[in-house]
Amino acid sequence: MSSGSLSAPSAAKRGQDLTPRAIVEELDRYIVGQKAAKRAVAVALRNRWRRQQVPPPMRDEIAPKNIMLIGPTGVGKTEIARRLAKLAGAPFVKVEASKFTEVGYVGRDVDSMVRDLAETAVSMLRDEERERLRPRARENAEERLLDVLLPPTPRARPPAGSAGSPAGSSSGAIPLPPIEPPPDNATRESLRRLLREGKLDDRMVEIDTADSPQSFVDVFSGTGMEEMVLNLRDMMPQGAKRTKRRRLPLPEAMEALTEEEAAKLIDVERLQKDAIRRAEQSGIIFIDEIDKVAGREGGGHGGPDVSREGVQRDLLPIVEGSTVSTKYGPLKTDHVLFIAAGAFHVSKPKDLIPELQGRFPIRVELESLSDQDFVRILTEPENALTKQYIALLATEKVTLEIHADAVAEIAHIATTVNARMENIGARRLHTIMERVLDDLAFEAPALGEVTIPITAAYVRERLDGILKDEDLSQYIL
Repeated sequence: MSSGSLSAPSAAKRGQDLTPRAIVEELDRYIVGQKAAKRAVAVALRNRWRRQQVPPPMRDEIAPKNIMLIGPTGVGKTEIARRLAKLAGAPFVKVEASKFTEVGYVGRDVDSMVRDLAETAVSMLRDEERERLRPRARENAEERLLDVLLPPTPRARPPAGSAGSPAGSSSGAIPLPPIEPPPDNATRESLRRLLREGKLDDRMVEIDTADSPQSFVDVFSGTGMEEMVLNLRDMMPQGAKRTKRRRLPLPEAMEALTEEEAAKLIDVERLQKDAIRRAEQSGIIFIDEIDKVAGREGGGHGGPDVSREGVQRDLLPIVEGSTVSTKYGPLKTDHVLFIAAGAFHVSKPKDLIPELQGRFPIRVELESLSDQDFVRILTEPENALTKQYIALLATEKVTLEIHADAVAEIAHIATTVNARMENIGARRLHTIMERVLDDLAFEAPALGEVTIPITAAYVRERLDGILKDEDLSQYIL
């Protein structure tokens, strides 16, 4: 980004600090295993920063190396891409390839993923700008609130015949000094102090805020009619903004006015240009379920297969680099990073059309999760599942002590059930944990302040009956 862009210095510093090793270490905090996938996305992200340091003529020629992640569901494909985007502060969009249809069929067209990326980028920059402008916006909101609490005293009109009036100038009367309103600065400053100290928080105030009702054009957005919506939006006249009077507690009124003042301070045109630039240079589009639009191995043609191949062909220009019209302006996808993912249980990557295969030169196969991986998933990440349940029940003053043998037992059961039925990876842990703690979660409000140990025996007691009944386990676990 240019030096005039919004938040450009911080973005440059962030990119310089994100070495591939640092990226992998950060991903390790949230995702267990999958070293090969982490290394691939870390290098891809670092290459984006390296490209920005290359002189302009060559910079435009360096295309991102798109990645295809291959592996069963629940092994971390989506989470790797989501955490990567969050780490880089990059606009990120996740889409399912199966939701798109070939041009001419009912459904969303592939261009909509690029429009979603533009929306995400604008939303990101708007939030950043609001945060940056918040101190000024709060000052303005405070002045508006003080005007409501202490309306300015109207200036008194001079009486007829006084100086400055037509009658006075014609009659020759002795001029009188103009009548000034009594000074209210002291009262205003006193109110300001009380406002800042929170001593007026229990008061209700009436304020006028901008009202933006949903237009009929917005109703059609997201229904596969994006091109028509863009044209309609351009044709519609932009009328004056309406206001709406609301009665709110003073803290809520301050927040509402601060948001409104921040929106006024934002340079919308510059923000949209910078958002498009950020989406073009650092945007990430994650296309999940790419295997669902691949042709079946050895399958015939006709019917849905034609539609699947049509979606692939529509994806080609987007992934290779094209310009898509958005309501914020044209967005070029030449340097957007595409990460595709699929389980490829039925089809194989080679079942994709050759042109699309060539657009994803880096392929990484993710490993299935073992007992030990499940143990680490349950305990190591910052948002580990066991920590989530302990925190949730702590709100009811119930202290859970989940022993190491219980974690090992849950991990072993998850591996067994995945092998016996569909392998849904780490998502199986959610199902099992819910079954184990179901009674506790229901009875927690009535238990009071109590400590409950969760042991391997407790886990087996809760799950043995289900595991022994093959038919029942298929539905419950």
